[in-house]
Amino acid sequence: MELHQHNMADLFNQLGLGSSSQEIKQFVNSHRQQHSSEPLHHASFWNPSQAAFLKQAIEEDADWAELVDQLNIMLRD
Repeated sequence: MELHQHNMADLFNQLGLGSSSQEIKQFVNSHRQQHSSEPLHHASFWNPSQAAFLKQAIEEDADWAELVDQLNIMLRD
């Protein structure tokens, strides 16, 4: 099985969000949840399809899983 090399901009595009470095930084800064222990896909700022994608990426250990983990860390630092 060939794994695709995605980057954070690709993940933001997949989620239908702005994907420039400035847009990613702005998203992270405005949605940071330092003290939340809920799974990333439960955050209130995702729409249902975004939440489902994030949950599925982790559950299936998909190509996107590493980036979803990185996004999770970025939103909690």
